[in-house]
Amino acid sequence: MSDLKKYVSSRKITDPKFNEGYEEGYQAFKIGVLLRQARENSGLTQDEIAQRLNTKKSAISRIENHAEDIKLSTLEKFASVLGCKIEISIVLAGQDV
Repeated sequence: MSDLKKYVSSRKITDPKFNEGYEEGYQAFKIGVLLRQARENSGLTQDEIAQRLNTKKSAISRIENHAEDIKLSTLEKFASVLGCKIEISIVLAGQDV
């Protein structure tokens, strides 16, 4: 187990508030990272994505760094510009995807 995983496991046990919001926060973080990786793999800059979505570079940065409250329609538009699509699954709580 990595040091990070050990830390997270320990913190979840000792800090109920951390444990309560961890999974939701992690999922939002992961969405932003996946969008950034897809953008970088496509060779586009944040400015170029912003122009294609008719928005500002700061909005793209916010999506990539703080995707916790992003609309599904915005995700779909972002992915479409990259030539990607969004897939969603619903999983019972506590089960790995």
